[in-house]
Amino acid sequence: MRIVIAGGHGQIALRLERLLAGRGDEAAGIIRNPDQAGDLRAAGAEPVVCDLEKASVEEVAGHLEGADAVVFAAGAGPGSGAERKQTVDRGAAVLFADAAERAGVRRYVIVSSMGADTDPPAGTDAVFAAYLRAKGEADADVRAREGLDWTVLRPGRLTDDPGTGRVALAGHTGYGEVTRDDVAAVLAALLADGGASAGLTLELVGGDVPVADAVAAAGSGRG
Repeated sequence: MRIVIAGGHGQIALRLERLLAGRGDEAAGIIRNPDQAGDLRAAGAEPVVCDLEKASVEEVAGHLEGADAVVFAAGAGPGSGAERKQTVDRGAAVLFADAAERAGVRRYVIVSSMGADTDPPAGTDAVFAAYLRAKGEADADVRAREGLDWTVLRPGRLTDDPGTGRVALAGHTGYGEVTRDDVAAVLAALLADGGASAGLTLELVGGDVPVADAVAAAGSGRG
């Protein structure tokens, strides 16, 4: 498979690229900063320089030609303000979906966030609240598209602990933590499930079920 990842230099994306390359898939990562290209090559991925805050649908679609699947794992990141939550976490995700449809790539996996479907509680930091709203709006846009076989993945609080290979993956898991290693492993498994998880919004936290079994159960409706 050829898989194109938006936010190709992100912590989860780099882990995913290594997993894809390790199993023989062809990964390409979209990055804004060309100085990051070497890190992608080291991960086994092809760097594609493109600024998703400025690019046209046609330009991005050109980068997606021939892909079997795409993953939106981009984000404005820590230290960015509420405005960039809209332009990246929402706007770039919508642009990427438009481009996938234009390029004829149906399989679209988006990395979202737990809590993106609800109004942030009173007292939530204003920028984090803007982030959750932006993610929720992006998810809603993607889920309304009949031209995409989408899966929305909503991890809990991310950690850099070593992955366990065991998770809880379901429509509702309850809040919890999950390692970035395990998020990447779940993404890799979702991309290889033949579209069984298409049309699902899945929450992800650490758990007791091996990743492959958890993805298979979710895709069969047992998650």
